[in-house]
Amino acid sequence: MRKPKLPTSCPACSESLQVSQLSCPVCSTQVSGNFTLPSLAKLTEDEQEFIIHFVINGGSLKEMAALTGVSYPTVRNRLDDLIAKIKAIH
Repeated sequence: MRKPKLPTSCPACSESLQVSQLSCPVCSTQVSGNFTLPSLAKLTEDEQEFIIHFVINGGSLKEMAALTGVSYPTVRNRLDDLIAKIKAIH
């Protein structure tokens, strides 16, 4: 069974959410505050998966093209789009 995805935007107004509480599953310690999400957590699940596969494949665009079944230029464009998005949110 797949774990629920961490929501990153408000379902009511679409603004970015902040983490307000973290808890330890072992000792039940809780930390409360107003924490921003890490940049990579702000990406969509598909974007995160792309980055994971990109790193696992040693950053090879050729391997990513073979894995995803799309052309090398398409993978390059997707990577360029992700780079721009990460720069904008970082």
